[in-house]
Amino acid sequence: MAEMTHVDDLDDPRLGDYVRLRDVQLRTKLESDRGIYLAEGEKVVRRAVEAGHRPRSFLMAPRWVDALADVLDRSDAPCFVLDEPRIEELTGFHVHRGALAALERPEPVPAAEVLADARRVVVVEDLVDHTNIGAVFRSVAAFGFDAVLLSPRCADPFYRRSIKVAMGAVFRLPHARLDDWYGAPTLLRDAGFTTYAMTLAPDAVPLSDVDTDVERLAVVVGAEGHGLSDHWQREADVRVTIPMADGVDSLNVASSVAVACWHLR
Repeated sequence: MAEMTHVDDLDDPRLGDYVRLRDVQLRTKLESDRGIYLAEGEKVVRRAVEAGHRPRSFLMAPRWVDALADVLDRSDAPCFVLDEPRIEELTGFHVHRGALAALERPEPVPAAEVLADARRVVVVEDLVDHTNIGAVFRSVAAFGFDAVLLSPRCADPFYRRSIKVAMGAVFRLPHARLDDWYGAPTLLRDAGFTTYAMTLAPDAVPLSDVDTDVERLAVVVGAEGHGLSDHWQREADVRVTIPMADGVDSLNVASSVAVACWHLR
């Protein structure tokens, strides 16, 4: 059972995992160095623990201690209890869901292992916005796709904002970051995947016209703005677009993933 500890001193080193949560650059380095990630909110904290991730500590307002009592009962990590104004002072923002946990970051999984049993995957190139990464994971999970592959420059799916937007989908959805991004099309081709590059190119096939009767397929999307690289657009088996009404040139990348996953599910 977690040990309840009421803390008054915000400089207490035991609270170091929770400082300045809005400072993305600081948090990215700190969490990487310490091998942790932060989960926010009762549902997300619960899903992280249920997925088998090991808590390093909990931080919560008194009103959430009872709500997460069953989770705390299963852990020997300390639970630091602070009033909500003090949590806001420590973290740098209003934690309106009142509960946080620092958990041990899972070891990376090789792409070959992620692809081994997958039939439907989404491949993401250079998407650096944490909110969009979280939304992509949520859509991929919602429409029954099996996995996500990320380019080296993609945002961290285990960053607090990504996890929150994904509602914890990152905990159960296999994913891998590919170091050899240039060779990714060959990797997927050799694994038997047909690749569908989402693009606004004039020769792209409307999504409603693509052949979905393939054994293994990968939807490939790029970053907001410039979209997929020329390399991926050349190497993909099919270039695909989502037809839109006149005057609308594109969708948010996470919305595009949702539409494509629903159609190709």
